[in-house]
Amino acid sequence: GWLAGLSDRIVGAALNALHQRPAHAWTLDELARVAGTSRSVLAERFQHLVGTAPMQYLTQWRMLMAANLLSRSNAPLARIAEDVGYQTDTAFSRAFRREYGAPPAAWRRRHAHDRVRPGTAA
Repeated sequence: GWLAGLSDRIVGAALNALHQRPAHAWTLDELARVAGTSRSVLAERFQHLVGTAPMQYLTQWRMLMAANLLSRSNAPLARIAEDVGYQTDTAFSRAFRREYGAPPAAWRRRHAHDRVRPGTAA
């Protein structure tokens, strides 16, 4: 998985960039420039080492961050969408539903118990 990718010079550079700036409007071209390689080399090595395409990995990473924010904060959906790199609530909701099988608001309601409440153990 991504751990193997971290030890690779090219894939590791791409992963670090994605993790440092997940909300950035990354393109494969820009990510390849950051990693110091071509798009095709990055795509092939990323797929081989991480098991998914770079842009698919970015979407999964953003959705993981969004799920964490949804379950641990009361931030408005629009704010969470922006924080994880989506310019519209609609695009965010569509991506979130694809990943988790439910729209963000419904997912948040079902996972509200995941939040640590004041006076409870973490």
